[in-house]
Amino acid sequence: MKFMRVGPVGRERPVLFADGRHFDLSSLTADIDGEFLASDGVRRVREATDLPEIDVTGQRVGAPVARPGVVLCVGQNYAAHAAESGAAPPTDPIIFYKAPNTVVGPYDEVLIPRGSTKTDWEVELAVVVGRPARYLASPADALGHIAGYVLSNDVSERDFQLAVSGGQWSKGKSCETFQPLGPWLVTADEVGDPQALRLRSWVNGEPRQDSSTKDMIFDVAYLVWHLSQYTVLEPGDVINTGTPQGVALSGRFPYLTAGDVMEVEIDGLGRQRNTLRDA
Repeated sequence: MKFMRVGPVGRERPVLFADGRHFDLSSLTADIDGEFLASDGVRRVREATDLPEIDVTGQRVGAPVARPGVVLCVGQNYAAHAAESGAAPPTDPIIFYKAPNTVVGPYDEVLIPRGSTKTDWEVELAVVVGRPARYLASPADALGHIAGYVLSNDVSERDFQLAVSGGQWSKGKSCETFQPLGPWLVTADEVGDPQALRLRSWVNGEPRQDSSTKDMIFDVAYLVWHLSQYTVLEPGDVINTGTPQGVALSGRFPYLTAGDVMEVEIDGLGRQRNTLRDA
């Protein structure tokens, strides 16, 4: 199943997208959020009948999960991206946090921060947690705690992240609008194998990234298990699983400027299109 949130910022309504049609879920839940996932909301939608069909033409599409408790991110989880960043592949997952208020919709504007000269794109597969995960016994247990997957763009400001960071990356990751998500939250059963997805990005129509999640150093199940050893993952939390090679940090492409258009796409999870403007 594919879940969406449609409407003005702060007033989105929950929607099911199925077979090219849109259905209002307001009778079942106020929102697509941690509470919905924790209360077996996906099952209730599966069992629902006579959901009202709606026309969403011309309406804003919001992030498919309401403001998560945390946005956890994994750095340098593709060997080629680590190399283009000037680093050796990590032997343990690199983890950092992104402020939850960075989350925006898949077609919203993205703001270039004041003083920025190195705003960059990162297409990523994001995990949405469906059940609490605390000290999971093994990676084999992890997939059962995943509600689904979301297309993510982990927008970054490299000087903020690296030059003036003091060693922590979140300063370059937590600028407003730096976390486009969506258009859909796709349930895990519909996605299938999360390690067999093509992910791509473009800037102004020109290709940038083109890779597969099979190239991850640490796969999705391992990451969820690993994180559960250090923090409690709760329903609605978002985990960015890393980006492949092909970002501006590599030196092969220019950084983003106002008026540029970023597009990212993952098989089965949709496509985003965000225009950049100055904050």
